[in-house]
Amino acid sequence: MRVPDVQAQLPSVAIGLSRVGVRGVEKVIRIRQNGAEQLFSAQIECFVDLGPEQKGAHMSRFEEVINEAIGEVILGESGFRAEQLAERVAELVRSRQKALRAEVTIAARYPEHRPAPVSGINTQEIYTLYGIAVASERGTRRVVGVTAQGMTACPCAQELVAADARERLEDDGFSAGEIERILAAVPVATHNQRGLGTLHVGVGEHDVLAIEASMLLAIVENAMSSEIYELMKRSDEAAVVARAHARPRFVEDCVREMIAGVIDELPDLPDDAFVSARQENLETIHQHNVEAERQGTLGELRRELAGGEHSLKQTTLRAWLDG
Repeated sequence: MRVPDVQAQLPSVAIGLSRVGVRGVEKVIRIRQNGAEQLFSAQIECFVDLGPEQKGAHMSRFEEVINEAIGEVILGESGFRAEQLAERVAELVRSRQKALRAEVTIAARYPEHRPAPVSGINTQEIYTLYGIAVASERGTRRVVGVTAQGMTACPCAQELVAADARERLEDDGFSAGEIERILAAVPVATHNQRGLGTLHVGVGEHDVLAIEASMLLAIVENAMSSEIYELMKRSDEAAVVARAHARPRFVEDCVREMIAGVIDELPDLPDDAFVSARQENLETIHQHNVEAERQGTLGELRRELAGGEHSLKQTTLRAWLDG
């Protein structure tokens, strides 16, 4: 007996759906990053646009395609990069589901070994690597991204503490010049936050420029007041706190520094490349967190930095991926 293809039947309400698919698929994958191949623990999302003439997507085909693409990587002579794997899955999903558009996101957790700033003790830091791709009739676009943690020191609170210190030092008989020398030499107290910085960079289908995760991580961490380390000696703790208080930054500063870092460190990126920078600070003297974000093409950002007007018509990730 032939079993009917229920998913291919007409729906009772003929309306197309923007996103249909699977989320939270967990896999161990082997991908190439920073010149080496290693295993990553990854979560994968796959979605397609569903037309008004189709009742449902074939959910099992998402898993089949993911396994097939991962098998290509494992059996192949060289591993894909995260964004290339996302691209391959998106193209296969679009073909198998006969969809107009397929979107895939890979979020992989992976370790980097780094020395602490003073003692040099080796410490393992965990980061998140992203690969995003959209395949449509206009071609495929892909995005690589990272999330890193760091520390920020609040500039506003630091100025308030410094103003109070100036008054007390003046009352104790110090001259204006001596007071400024003291404040320049001694870290001024402020409240700190652990920050989560996320940076995405997107390139077109035929752009062959390889963007290494290590460079994006350096841009994100340098945008904050200081890097942080899982394992530190006392000398390392002192260095991290002193560095952070010497570079106080708002959540907004971190986003702007990330944008400037991409422009400076990746000068060969074309104007139609995409950049998204986002910072979330986990507040310590409030019960809420604070966020800042900026998205746009590199051309939009370069023109604004060169003195152009700020426009509310900024290219979003969804708009850029759809070409």
